[in-house]
Amino acid sequence: MSNPVIDFLQTRRSTPISAITAPAPSQDELNQMLQIAIRVPDHGRLAPWRFIVYTGDARVEAGKLLADLLEKKQGPLDEARREQELKRFARAPLVIGVVFKPVEHERIPEWEQFLSAGAAAMNLCHAANALGYASNWITNWYSDDSDARSLLGLSEDERVAGFVHIGTCDKRAPERPRPEVEEVVTYYSAPTSKE
Repeated sequence: MSNPVIDFLQTRRSTPISAITAPAPSQDELNQMLQIAIRVPDHGRLAPWRFIVYTGDARVEAGKLLADLLEKKQGPLDEARREQELKRFARAPLVIGVVFKPVEHERIPEWEQFLSAGAAAMNLCHAANALGYASNWITNWYSDDSDARSLLGLSEDERVAGFVHIGTCDKRAPERPRPEVEEVVTYYSAPTSKE
């Protein structure tokens, strides 16, 4: 018996950003995707994540800021590299930054909170795909650069869990090789005592 949720999950793919075009989701669809994104495991109900939405001209402005920052750090960029940086956030009609914002807690470690932010990014991809949109979750150099994070709207204590690019694709994303389950799964057995 077929299960549509299982079928959906078994065929999930990331669409290359170069294949993602307009239209973007509507505001109602975006709100629905964000509501789904926050339905993740969140020990202590800390909500250690938030979202930054880059749309319209803001995507172009983000690219200009990144290109200027990179030139400041590395010197003049050749034309191809500058063009690449200018288009970082303009390649898809919608980009959502999934931001990890750690909450100090006596029992819940930061790494566990970061996993919750990653789960929010995955839920966002699932929601976009379930609504018929293409998505791709990336990080890139600007995720690890404190100056770039600041330009993109993050505070000093926040980190990037990912940038999810969303839009439309009229072709099915190509399948990529996946590991066989047997290659990545082991079953635990308690160590035997050595007396």
